[in-house]
Amino acid sequence: MAGTTRRRWLAGVVSGVALAVVLPAAPVVAQTGEHAETQAVLDQFQQKAGPGAAIHAGDATSAWTLSSGSASIRENRAITASDHFRIGSQTKTFTAAVVLQLFDEGRVDLDAPIERYLPGVVTGNYDGSVITVRQLLNHTSGLVRDTSGAKANADGTYDLAALVSAAMDEQPQAQPGEVMKYSNVGYLVLGLLIEELTGRPVGDVIAERITEPLGLAGTSFPVPGNRALPEPFVPGYQGTRVGGFFFWFDATTLSELSWWSTAGAMSSTMEDLAVFYRALLDGRVVSEEALAEMRTVVPFPPAASRGYGLGVFEQPLSCGGVAWGHEGLLPTGHLSRTMVTDDGRFASMMTNANLMPQDPGTAEVIDAALCEGRS
Repeated sequence: MAGTTRRRWLAGVVSGVALAVVLPAAPVVAQTGEHAETQAVLDQFQQKAGPGAAIHAGDATSAWTLSSGSASIRENRAITASDHFRIGSQTKTFTAAVVLQLFDEGRVDLDAPIERYLPGVVTGNYDGSVITVRQLLNHTSGLVRDTSGAKANADGTYDLAALVSAAMDEQPQAQPGEVMKYSNVGYLVLGLLIEELTGRPVGDVIAERITEPLGLAGTSFPVPGNRALPEPFVPGYQGTRVGGFFFWFDATTLSELSWWSTAGAMSSTMEDLAVFYRALLDGRVVSEEALAEMRTVVPFPPAASRGYGLGVFEQPLSCGGVAWGHEGLLPTGHLSRTMVTDDGRFASMMTNANLMPQDPGTAEVIDAALCEGRS
């Protein structure tokens, strides 16, 4: 397998949890074949990331996939573009796309207060008559980042309304409209907005409006209580690094996904994600007016060179121009990013660990693929 890092695995079971100790790996050698530069950056990234990492990239005429390391600690196999994994906050782009469709239909005013649509929901330490739909979409609402203290149902699942209600006693991160402060709670509120305006469970709405029309057969919003990934899938891992050693345990099904809901619960494949984001930028998901709203950004700290729009952010490229998309990280042990350009280039990448490496990070891997062969 091109670019695969060779490792020796010692696997075992401790208290019913599968563990693996990864011994120091041989130095990664950059490949000399096609896409060698991207493969080299991917290999360097994987040395700091999970047991495996992969990228699926291309343009309007062709596509290619590179893999490094292994999809699983139990076997040495490449990650493919059709393998399923949890996409974390890339879910937010699907949620935002539905809200922008409702905007296109005249059912949502982006600058209207959320109180107009969800009376009495955004309350407590927050003022729903001041916080707008746009501010929820671009994380300038001031809502707390994550909910806490929500009461689970008898089966261990969570209701959107309960998650949002539990967050209302939390202290604001900022005043509405003051500054961008990333908020998963804001996207849970948007999930309630979708359900209120459509009268349907939000997972069904995303399927009916986005995944089914685009033919995204590998993309789904989980039913509460269902933690399994469809086959084939990439297991997710949590763990720690001690010198050159890694200690992994399988985290694929440890999280109740209804806790993340419209902020981060969905699963997909690199192949499907590339199709979705390309369709979004091509104007096949929302109108030209709505897409312009999505691409109207506020500063996205700490990087002064990028901005966050409505469910998407921009990534400046080393070869010029910008790409648009989102990143996702979940305790299930999956980190991913998908970005596309206006001229049809795309890159979707992932690693199977709950880690966020730097130098290179996901942005550098994406940049290598999108800028390959360009000065």
